[in-house]
Amino acid sequence: MRIKVIHNEEACEAALRDLEILIDANPLPGTTKFEELELVALVIKDYEDKRYPMNPPDPIEAIRFRLEQQGQTRKHLEQSLGSRHRVSEILNRKRPLSLSMIRALHRQLGIPAEVLIAETTQVRDARGTSRKPNKKSRLKTTT
Repeated sequence: MRIKVIHNEEACEAALRDLEILIDANPLPGTTKFEELELVALVIKDYEDKRYPMNPPDPIEAIRFRLEQQGQTRKHLEQSLGSRHRVSEILNRKRPLSLSMIRALHRQLGIPAEVLIAETTQVRDARGTSRKPNKKSRLKTTT
């Protein structure tokens, strides 16, 4: 099998067929077939990463998802974010995450810091009006 860089969808489809054949052969680690499998998978991943880049998730949605995933409630966030009121403000996008909150959430929930520092899709002001987040206030160092 000749492994080539993928430049279009047809080549990607062919590589996926090759990968399926290699997987079905169930090669043992350390064998030539296993190395071919790894290389084909890497070439496909490289093509797909370039062709279909993934945007990082919204920080608030990532927090909600992780809470649900771990069977936790908003109450569990109080140790990382502060009072029940503050947790509510953050999850309702009325208050941006501070740097100390990001660090605490990263430790507590295991959410990658780069996800938590990304801009949220919207922030609601005290009147409940949606607005874009203020870049300067995104990384406050105090809580």
